[in-house]
Amino acid sequence: MERTSIKVEDRKILGKKVKKLRAEGKVPANIFGKDLKSIAVSADLKEFQKAFKEAGETALIDVKLGSEVYPSLIHNLQRDPRRDSVLHVDFHKVNLKEKITTYVPVILEGESPAVKSGVGLILQAINEIEVECLPTDIPAQITINAEKLTEVGQSVHIKDLKVDKDKVEITNDPEEVVVTVQNAEMKEEEPEPVVSPEDVEATAEKGEVEGEEAEKASEEKKEETPEG
Repeated sequence: MERTSIKVEDRKILGKKVKKLRAEGKVPANIFGKDLKSIAVSADLKEFQKAFKEAGETALIDVKLGSEVYPSLIHNLQRDPRRDSVLHVDFHKVNLKEKITTYVPVILEGESPAVKSGVGLILQAINEIEVECLPTDIPAQITINAEKLTEVGQSVHIKDLKVDKDKVEITNDPEEVVVTVQNAEMKEEEPEPVVSPEDVEATAEKGEVEGEEAEKASEEKKEETPEG
């Protein structure tokens, strides 16, 4: 299957001035990686939205800058909560021959008989898990069949999740509970967290230097580690 790709351009506009780019229908971004100094770029908003819909944050995407192609994962996507518009994104360039650690969403499919009968409620404690594998082996998602959750007190643990163990290693504690069926009478309403639009905007501006800072930290770590 052909990988999703997106064309990007060099970006000279930095900091708060990137609002001008957004007004022109472009997304400010950075490409960064283990052996790559952070590159400031921009992408067409509509093209990015299409690419993100296809790849999400778990599938590889080929980021094309001029004649260079960087196999990457979409990382640190920042949105404006008022408009749900994209403020900033990082493209994490990866080595296809080296294993990486990343996160994969856990999705419930189907309806639990315990919920359907009204005696139970599904409580999902973990929405994503950490995995280690080659970039080309990252699962798009890990599914749990809710139809098998038939009784109150029944749980699914990390060790119960289905992955290709020859290619993918789940690094979470195997005994961690992912999903459990609790008594319907124990339901408690919890307020949803409030995210300040100003906080999101500030985080997006910080995102422009995150790739460079991550690379700098990686280089310092390699300098401190004696060669074998």
